Amino acid sequence: MNDKHSKKFWIIFWLVSVILLVGFFYFLEFQKNGLSGLTEKLPVDKDYQTASALIDELLQKDNSEKTFLLLFQNNMEIRPGGGFIGAFGILKITNGKISSLEVHDTGNFDGRIPDTIPSPKPFQEIMKVQSLKLRDSNYSPDFIENTKLAEKFYQMGNGQEKFDGIIGITTNVLTSFLKVTGPVNLPDYPGTFGDENAVMQLEYQVEKGFDEQGIARGERKSVINELGQAVLEKALALGNLEKIKLAKIVLEDLKKKDILLYFKDEKLQAKVSASGWDGKVDETWKKDFLMLVDANIGAWKSDYFMKRSVEYTADLHSETPRASLKITYRHTATEKNWLTRDYLSYSRIYAPMGSWLDKTENFATPTFEKELGKISFGSYIPVITGQAKTVELYYSLPKEIANDYALKIQKQIGVNDMPWKVKIIQKDGAEKNFEFILNSDKIIK
Repeated sequence: MNDKHSKKFWIIFWLVSVILLVGFFYFLEFQKNGLSGLTEKLPVDKDYQTASALIDELLQKDNSEKTFLLLFQNNMEIRPGGGFIGAFGILKITNGKISSLEVHDTGNFDGRIPDTIPSPKPFQEIMKVQSLKLRDSNYSPDFIENTKLAEKFYQMGNGQEKFDGIIGITTNVLTSFLKVTGPVNLPDYPGTFGDENAVMQLEYQVEKGFDEQGIARGERKSVINELGQAVLEKALALGNLEKIKLAKIVLEDLKKKDILLYFKDEKLQAKVSASGWDGKVDETWKKDFLMLVDANIGAWKSDYFMKRSVEYTADLHSETPRASLKITYRHTATEKNWLTRDYLSYSRIYAPMGSWLDKTENFATPTFEKELGKISFGSYIPVITGQAKTVELYYSLPKEIANDYALKIQKQIGVNDMPWKVKIIQKDGAEKNFEFILNSDKIIK
């Protein structure tokens, strides 16, 4: 393998890794690690080509400064585009190194944004939030649409930067790194931060623990910086095989949409899109389509406890193709506490344009919208703590879908490990059944 390309492959994975850690940990230094002889053990398909294009753009030593907006999305409180945006960062890269990083509390910044853009109806009705701001700007399931709105809000808040790109990151990335580095202990904070408990422990520290320890509220997020520095040190000290494992996990986070990329450079963005790293809803798909999109409007971190499963049947045997969809929500928390209460989602089901909703159960007073080349059916779905609820929708599909049938399922950003069962009843009455865990977009033919 070409040595130059081997180095490029590693540089891009470490760059992405650093960007992710920046988001969660506020570290301020980038180091490049040379492992050029080991990349033959890694996949080098179109994702490799995308990585090479990224490194050409981001690490060229031309003395130009590249500026990126980082959106940190807490998917413990899921929103259509990934999760509640509790913080954002401004990252600057010059000659392949981080030259500047600023991290901002979105709540503070939103106070500078005028109340001129009405929030979506569910936010107004349930959360009593009348105006949309940066923290809630990811109401679309399409990351590209959300980046446009996020940048607009940044400018409305008198932000001065011009961005070369926007990067979205979910909390799952912290877990990914700790799976490889192992657990971390911090001298100033109790407990151990491991891959199984770090997200919960960090959430407790910034919500309650700081007060119990006598830490000023304005300093309550300092634990994030210390944890990030500790994880970074362990990551840089890994052996070669462990570094390969970490790079593969970063790639998986991109595939799972826990990392989302948008660049202003059209050619570069085309490569990102081809690898599926842009979080875009496919408006060009003209066959059967399904996307489930939840928006936690209960204002608690209940998505940490929510388990979802789906059963979908497409019946092509009748004159008009029909679909039946069952979604089960299981609230696994055993009690209401500082982290969770009863769950409330405003849920939208995206189906092919021309679909017609015939009947529902536990999907009261549905709304209908045409967007992103699809039609969506929306409703409030409450789930009691410790209980489960199954939502059912029955709808007709456009007749032409039965010809050369194929189904595309797009995964919501920030919602992982969802079990699916799909049944296709063909024109001759024969059935085909599929079972899988949805962690990336999927096409069934």
